Amino acid sequence: MSVQTKEQARHRRHRRVRAKLSGTAARPRLAVYRSNARIYAQLIDDEAGHTLAAASSGEKQLVKTSRADAPAAVGKLIAERAKAARIETVVFDRGGYLYHGRVKALADAAREGGLNF
Repeated sequence: MSVQTKEQARHRRHRRVRAKLSGTAARPRLAVYRSNARIYAQLIDDEAGHTLAAASSGEKQLVKTSRADAPAAVGKLIAERAKAARIETVVFDRGGYLYHGRVKALADAAREGGLNF
């Protein structure tokens, strides 16, 4: 019996989720990645293989935010950038993470910023 690490289990969950959803130019995929220090969000058109917009807590204007407040700031920023790219509806890809804590905070802030998913 093989033992999985947390990261291997997350990748396995992510592959399972990605098998069921995909982003288009009209409705891109809002992909979330979180590390211990930062959180990242991208709007991805899977058909063309392009990133339409991205935001992260490592950006210059967000570096001073705390680890707990950063997801909300990134969610608002990705919503603003989506609006600038004329994107209103997205497919949310939680990246194999539980929809809880920082991932949920990012999603809620993106919804408040005007994204529909």
